Amino acid sequence: MKPSIPKGTRDFGPAEMQKRQYILNIIRKNFELFGYQPIETPSMENITTLTGKYGEEGDQLIFKILNSRIHESKNKELLKKEFDLSLESARNSEELTEKALRYDLTVPFARYVVMNQHQLTFPFKRYQIQPVWRADRPQKGRYREFYQCDADVIGSDSLINELDLISLMDKSFKEINVPVILKFNNRKILSALAEVIDEPSKIIDITVAIDKLDKVGKDGVNKELTEKGISAKAIETLQPLLDFKGNNKEKVEVLRKLVGANEEGKKGIEEIEYLLNNSSVSFATIELDITLARGLNYYTGTIFEVKANAGTFTPSILGGGRYDDLTGIFGLKNMSGVGISFGIDRIYDVMEELNLFPEHISKVSSTKLLFAHFDVDTQRHCLQLAAALRNNNISCEIYPDVTKKLGKQFEYADKKNIPFVCTVGGDEMASKLYAFKSMATGEQKKLSIEQIIEELK
Repeated sequence: MKPSIPKGTRDFGPAEMQKRQYILNIIRKNFELFGYQPIETPSMENITTLTGKYGEEGDQLIFKILNSRIHESKNKELLKKEFDLSLESARNSEELTEKALRYDLTVPFARYVVMNQHQLTFPFKRYQIQPVWRADRPQKGRYREFYQCDADVIGSDSLINELDLISLMDKSFKEINVPVILKFNNRKILSALAEVIDEPSKIIDITVAIDKLDKVGKDGVNKELTEKGISAKAIETLQPLLDFKGNNKEKVEVLRKLVGANEEGKKGIEEIEYLLNNSSVSFATIELDITLARGLNYYTGTIFEVKANAGTFTPSILGGGRYDDLTGIFGLKNMSGVGISFGIDRIYDVMEELNLFPEHISKVSSTKLLFAHFDVDTQRHCLQLAAALRNNNISCEIYPDVTKKLGKQFEYADKKNIPFVCTVGGDEMASKLYAFKSMATGEQKKLSIEQIIEELK
């Protein structure tokens, strides 16, 4: 059988992993710099935990897990009936599936908070770096398995948290050197718009349609709004929103004209102006995008999206926003939170296209020194030397095969980018002075193991 992997998934070799770790280490460092603590949640969640949280389109992308040992079911007729019904329309049946792979990290986080509320100190700031799965159509920048790096603070409705997240985003993208546009909007504006055009019950349809403006254009948005039953008059009222280009201050004025008389709209504008007046960015371009909607149902306030500001590949590489009652669905009311999620896989793709990784990243070996040898006795002696290095937290390895000539061992070190080689022969064993060579410069000198440790430290 020819080996393969599922579409929408990827293998990462050592060179790719070093680049990915480079990104992850910067983001993890900044999460902790801003006071976020790490947690992890299971890859699987009960399907009832996930469904109904992401909107109709999101629910279609949840990877469901077939119940195990269904062949032992005592009611196979019911199983067949449920399966036939699931072929006709999207539905959940506990007879077929009780669990699913997590779609994102936010809903599992909300579930975690509710289950552990009495052990947590609020406001609770957590970060989480784990894979998620979506039953999407694979294409460039869109995968079925990918990592998210989330930072959330829950138990506070202060806009200081949004300002902190803006600073965190700006600092992180500056350090990985990806030029970005940091877009934001406020879902209160979109809710107010739905009221102003007299379509409050269609808020989800309106936000989902508007959020596709970049992908399908104005005509595509209007077509979807029409298909969702939005009146022609309401669609006409929305056109200034879809057409307008200008600076942040001018965009605020457009919003004020559209929804400024609405109480929800007023509140949204106040929050937008607060962020514009108080945010401090030194690298990212910050832009109020009055068409940004973010399709997820749980957002209620500020919403964020970041896109690369260079190259041909410019998908969203970060998303997030404010949610006022996400934990309410699990029984814990009035617990406001706000968070962001870095899309590591897309950031990686952007950096590859723009050649932004430091040149040395994929050329650095995790092994600092290789012990080369001539025979069984000298190889056995290397075991003692390797233990001394490892006791001093210096990574090293011993060439495993005794039959290989010294040239082959050096070739191995060169291919693996191991920077130093220590050669151990009979004379070296006797004198306890070993040939220590730098692979970069070719310089070689005789050193004791203590001196080698000092050199490598």
